[in-house]
Amino acid sequence: MKKLLMILFVVAAVIFLGVAIYYFITPAGSLPHMVPGYIAGSSKVHTKHGLAALILAIGFAILAWFSSKKTT
Repeated sequence: MKKLLMILFVVAAVIFLGVAIYYFITPAGSLPHMVPGYIAGSSKVHTKHGLAALILAIGFAILAWFSSKKTT
């Protein structure tokens, strides 16, 4: 059970890291319509959305690291 939880944390960390990179490199006008932060015709990059996703990725990576520790 603990190993499954660690794997889920790692997968979530990788997904949120990908989302963060996507927000950092894609202008708001080029985002899909369903993604939060879409603004038609805008060339602004959503740095705050990217930072939020990056913080979540780091948080899930830390959770995965702590869940991989052996308890004595």
